[in-house]
Amino acid sequence: MKVPLSSPDIGPEEHELVSRVLDSGILSIGSMVERFEQMVAAYLGVGDAVAVSSGTAGLHLAVSALGIGEGDEVITTPFSFVASSNCVLYERARPVFADIETETLNIDPMQVESLITAKTKAILPVHAFGHPVDMDALTDIAAKYGLAVIEDACEAIGSLYNGKKAGTMGNAGVFAFYPNKQITTGEGGVIATNNRELAGLFRSMRNQGRSMNNLWLHHERLGYNYRLDELSAALGVAQVRKIDEILDRREAVARSYHAKLGGLKGVILPRVLPGVRMSWFVYVIRLEQGINRDRVMHYLQDNGIDCRPYFTPIHLQPFYRQLFHYREGCYPNTEMAASSTLALPFFNRLTEQQVDYVSQVLDEALSKV
Repeated sequence: MKVPLSSPDIGPEEHELVSRVLDSGILSIGSMVERFEQMVAAYLGVGDAVAVSSGTAGLHLAVSALGIGEGDEVITTPFSFVASSNCVLYERARPVFADIETETLNIDPMQVESLITAKTKAILPVHAFGHPVDMDALTDIAAKYGLAVIEDACEAIGSLYNGKKAGTMGNAGVFAFYPNKQITTGEGGVIATNNRELAGLFRSMRNQGRSMNNLWLHHERLGYNYRLDELSAALGVAQVRKIDEILDRREAVARSYHAKLGGLKGVILPRVLPGVRMSWFVYVIRLEQGINRDRVMHYLQDNGIDCRPYFTPIHLQPFYRQLFHYREGCYPNTEMAASSTLALPFFNRLTEQQVDYVSQVLDEALSKV
C-alpha cells in the first residue's frame, strides 16, 4: 500500500470557484481576494485579514511593518520551519533562540525573559504542529518589556488557547496555506491583526508599496510583490466554507492514530494540554531514546509509507552554523526532540485502512531496528 504524507482536500466547490475566476478574466487584484480576506477575518474574529503570497511573505511583512531592523533582536524558537527565523534576517535583525518545552515542543516562556536585552524588539512564537504556545505567559512578558508579538500560526488555523484562536493574541498573526496545511490555497497566506494601521501597511507593502488608495504608479514606501492571486483566493474561499468539517476530520484521524499506536512500546504520542483545542497540522510521534529513528523511517518508506523527521533544528542548518557559529548542544531540548520526532501520513481523508497499515508497519519496524 502507498500512503502519502499529505493530500489536500479538493472537491467540486473548489473547481467551480476556480472556473468562475477563469471565466471572469480577472486573475489578480479582484473581488475573490477581498472575499477570502473577509471570510478569514470573520472566522478568526479579527478586524483585518490581509492575504499574501505565502506564510513566509506574511512573516516578513509583519517584521518589517513593526519597524524591526538592523541591530534589533527577535526572540523565537529554533524548533520550526526555517522561515520563522529567516524573516527576521530579511530586515537585518537577529533571531535569538529560546529552547523549547519538552512536552509541547513550543518555545519555553521561562527562557524568553532571560534573553531580553536593550536590542530586543519582539517575540515570535511558533505554534508547532498546531499546538498553541503558552500565550498568556508570552503576552505578559511582552507587555512588561514593551515588546511586539508576532504569532507564527502557519500550522495552527483553528487552534484554540483558553478559548482564543491562535494567531489573534499578538500584534499580528500569520497563517500559511501550502497544500499540506489544514486548508490550502496552493501557495498563499494571511496576516491577521486588530490594528487597522498595521493592516493598511500590510496592504500597501504587499502591493509594491503603493498608496492606500491604490494609485497604480504612486509608491509611498518600499514594498514587495507579495499579493495573492484570484485563483488561489478562489481555492481559499471554498476551503474556508468547510473548515470546521476539515478540522473535525483531521481530529478524527488523530484519535484513530492515538487508539492504534497507544500500546506500541517505544512510541511517545503527541499530547494536547488542558485548555487547548489543537488544529492538527501533522501527526508527529516521538521515539524513545535508544531507538534509531532514521532506521524506523527508512523501513516505513521501504514499505510505501511516506514520513519525515520534523523538524531539523534551525540553528544546525548549514547557513545558520556559518553565520552564527552554532553547534550541537546549544539548545538541548530542541536537539533531543529533533532527533526523535517522526511525522506519519496525515490528512483529513486518510482512511481507517491506511491508518491500520501505517500502525502495523510501524510496529514491525520497531521490532526490527
